[in-house]
Amino acid sequence: MLKEGKYAAWFRTAHAQGTGIVHLAQGRISGSDSFFNYGGSYQFDNDRHFTAVLTTRRHADGPPTVFGLDEVEVELSGVYSGAMATCSGTARQAPDVRFEATLIYSQEEAPTPDPRGAVVKLKADKLPKRLDSRSRPRHPFTTGAPK
Repeated sequence: MLKEGKYAAWFRTAHAQGTGIVHLAQGRISGSDSFFNYGGSYQFDNDRHFTAVLTTRRHADGPPTVFGLDEVEVELSGVYSGAMATCSGTARQAPDVRFEATLIYSQEEAPTPDPRGAVVKLKADKLPKRLDSRSRPRHPFTTGAPK
C-alpha cells in the first residue's frame, strides 16, 4: 500500500515534462507546481495496483500543461512498490496524448537531535557584573576593529 504523505512527482507526455509535489492522504490527491494546482482521488485495486483521477487548475501565468491545455481531467492506472509509484493514462480533453508519472516518497522525517547542538542554559549569575581591566568601552557608532 502506498504511504500517505508527500511525494516528488515527475510527469511527462510526448509534448513536455514537468515536476511538482503531490500529497496523498485518505484517498485524496492534492499538490502543485509553479503554475498549476492538482486535485483528485485514488483507490487501491489490490496489493500493488491503483487507479486515480487527477484534475489540474492554473494558479499562475505560465506555460500550458504537458497536455497543451490548462485544465484537464486525467484517468490513471499504476503500480507501487515501497516508496515509489508509476502510473499512466490519458485526459478526456486530449485522449490521444499519453501521460506518464513517477512518484517518489519524500516525506520529511523528524530530525534526530544532535547532542553537540544541544541548547545550553544561560547562567546569568556567572556573567561579569561590571567592566574590569579586561574590558574596554567602545563607542556604539565606531566601525572596524578597536585601535
